Amino acid sequence: MTSMQQQPGSAISAHAMIPKKHAAARPAKPAHHRLVIQVNQNDPAVMNLALNNATNVLDYYRKKGEEADVEIVAFGPGLNMLRKDTTPVADRIHAMADLAFPNKVRFAACGVTREGMEKKEGKPLELLPEASMVPSGVVHMMELQEKGWSYVRP
Repeated sequence: MTSMQQQPGSAISAHAMIPKKHAAARPAKPAHHRLVIQVNQNDPAVMNLALNNATNVLDYYRKKGEEADVEIVAFGPGLNMLRKDTTPVADRIHAMADLAFPNKVRFAACGVTREGMEKKEGKPLELLPEASMVPSGVVHMMELQEKGWSYVRP
């Protein structure tokens, strides 16, 4: 066998021996984290724990230079968290909405629960200005999870 000949299966291509050039280095896009937190109890301790969880998540990712969105969904007895006349945490909600930037915190109020409370109480409910209505709190959380959001129940 001459030096130019090789046995079958023993050849290593010259291409495989040359290191591949890496693609131009681009800075990695920071991760974007999304968390939905359930509040379904009319309990100030649960409401405060949900707000603590949200604050901790936002602070953690802010320090890492990463984006985070947190949505607190209130339904059932937990809707009292977002009612002007019953919330024990209005000041914290106002402060969080103002301080969350560049991350986002949202407060979603369940339309099914609101309708039931209004019917039972015989008057329209006034929600905090930070609250946005969703048709159903549970369905809203399901849809967020289907889009990849993480879920926490304090």
